[in-house]
Amino acid sequence: MVSSALVHYNEHYLFILTKPEGLDIHPFGIHTSLMKFTVLFLSLLSFVTIQFGLKAKAGDWPQWRGSDRDGISKEKGLLEKWPEGGPTLAWKATGLGVGFSSVAVSKGVIYTLGDLEDGSCVIALSEKDGTLIWKSRIGAAGGHKGYPGTRSTPTVDGGQVFALNQHSDIACVDAVSGKLLWKKNLVTDFGGKMMSGWKYSESPLVDEDRVICTPGGKDGTLVALGRKTGAKLWQTSEWTDAAGYSSVVVATIHGVRQYIQLTGASVAGVDPETGKVLWKAARPGRTAVITTPVIDGDVVFVTSGYGVGCNGFRITKEGSDWSTQEIYANTNLANHHGGVVLVDGHVYGSTGGTFRCVAIKSGEEVFKERSVGKGATLYAGGRFILRSEKGPVALIEATPEGMKEISQFEQPDRSSARAWPHPVVANGKLYLRDQNILLSYSVTEK
Repeated sequence: MVSSALVHYNEHYLFILTKPEGLDIHPFGIHTSLMKFTVLFLSLLSFVTIQFGLKAKAGDWPQWRGSDRDGISKEKGLLEKWPEGGPTLAWKATGLGVGFSSVAVSKGVIYTLGDLEDGSCVIALSEKDGTLIWKSRIGAAGGHKGYPGTRSTPTVDGGQVFALNQHSDIACVDAVSGKLLWKKNLVTDFGGKMMSGWKYSESPLVDEDRVICTPGGKDGTLVALGRKTGAKLWQTSEWTDAAGYSSVVVATIHGVRQYIQLTGASVAGVDPETGKVLWKAARPGRTAVITTPVIDGDVVFVTSGYGVGCNGFRITKEGSDWSTQEIYANTNLANHHGGVVLVDGHVYGSTGGTFRCVAIKSGEEVFKERSVGKGATLYAGGRFILRSEKGPVALIEATPEGMKEISQFEQPDRSSARAWPHPVVANGKLYLRDQNILLSYSVTEK
């Protein structure tokens, strides 16, 4: 029997709180039974709100370089020019620890990685105000002496978060609670080996029931893990390059969906179901090969620093036979680790202190101009955002006809480390991670 009811409603959910008949309430306070009932209800309400009340937003950025791993935000209504001194700072969060990881944003929660006192952790923050929701340890802290801390960006998919730390621990945690669901190690479990010593930096790819990452080494360059348990589904025993620092992307070439990855020795396309190498092209890199490949039709574009530059490969398929042709190799764009973005057949990104554009089909230089310096690039609202590793952030208008720097500001509270975490635009906010802090800027038109 119900003698009264309290109804709470908002755009996402409806709750009904009932008071059982016969429950007495003291005229000067709350009956003990009702108090216990209320506490229980509020606890359930909090859980249900997080678990079921939040919906994915069109402007979410759930993984490395956004929804399609291409560095492009689909948001509209963004500022075409920033105020002098930069966009309005919405909030600042601290306590993210040591690391160069960027952020993923999904269903009202921001996820990142950082080295805290008790180890390397996946960290979840409120998208609204940056408050800590949970942290989950997945391995040891430390790593490279000169550049300690985490590097990769978590991937959020289907209520789970997948993260790789610098020591090759790959873990799956619950997106709501942070509970560790499973963990593997790319070196001890899959024979992993890197091309050089700057530690694992790749951001895992989640594709349906598979988690794809790059241990490298004699057992196979790429490995697919089952998302439920982390069990190995396949490993590319015919492709055994050491791992670089790039992340896998999905592309469809000649109607065939495939995983594409770049190492320090080659670039290849792999069948998602079997792990069979469909095609492979030699492409020697030096020291550290980092930048994620971009694909336009049948052309795969890769670039890296240390004097190597960029290469274009045309991928051909005749029947079941695949082949590759290198159509150019030059230094017109030699991106170190800030990423490049493909827009309308042209690739944009930084090389040293310049911002450059090359035609993806020919590799020809279209323009190069000075800007805030070497850094990380994304494309949002018809503009490029370039974050210099020294701290300044620029808003750039660029087409094949040329570029114009529209706005620029200095990030406050700069650490002594280089500003390597890639900027993110999600749901009207620009996020800048700098070691222990995360800054959220409002970049929508009012």
